[in-house]
Amino acid sequence: MAQVQSTLAAQKREKSGKGPARQLRFKGLIPAVCYGPHDKPLHVSIDPNDIKKAIATPHKFNTVITLKVEGGETRTVLFKHYEKDPLDGKILHADFLEVRMDQDVVVNVPVVLIGRAVGVAEGGILQQVARTLAVLCKPGQIPEKIEVDVTALKVTDSLHVSEIKAPDGVKFKARQDQTIAVVAIPEKEEEVKPAVVAVVPGAEGAAAVAGAAGATPAAGDKAAAPGDKAAPAAKGGDKGGKK
Repeated sequence: MAQVQSTLAAQKREKSGKGPARQLRFKGLIPAVCYGPHDKPLHVSIDPNDIKKAIATPHKFNTVITLKVEGGETRTVLFKHYEKDPLDGKILHADFLEVRMDQDVVVNVPVVLIGRAVGVAEGGILQQVARTLAVLCKPGQIPEKIEVDVTALKVTDSLHVSEIKAPDGVKFKARQDQTIAVVAIPEKEEEVKPAVVAVVPGAEGAAAVAGAAGATPAAGDKAAAPGDKAAPAAKGGDKGGKK
């Protein structure tokens, strides 16, 4: 079904650059450019709120717009790109692509998955790989969306562009082997076992723990051999070095 076109008012602008653009925004307008293969680029100023209204249709960015320029000139366009303020999100600049209703155009159309995949009931996870698909068609035949039925997908199954049917008057420009959706096997969580440290009483246990930690004796220290006798403690303390 042919889409309903929107209209958008515009005014020609002669000056370009940061200064004139700032002056336009102060007036509540933004600079915009209409370009395409049919005519020379057209520099205009537009109310950004009117742009939002023009694309407030089911087709959104793919809405065909009749650009009515002050002075009587009109152009049929698609809203292709915009620049916005990173702080407040306001539109700062817009680009329009001029089209002809009797000539094909390439656009990206949203992909919508429908149905419940068999693999999901089997414990799989449905993953949508492609969110949009590039299509070739007349501007008036641009589909609102591409519906893809995933009901038959089992676990590890995938669906490709070659397996779906394009709407009437529409051709897919995407690769035929491009994956649209897949039912993946859920990853199993690995069970992490806590480390167990055996507590061994006595000196032998302390030595075992130190060895496990990679401890090394200090320089000059000697490990006591089995059967060695401890040196007797000096009586009366140090005599100040007297012989």
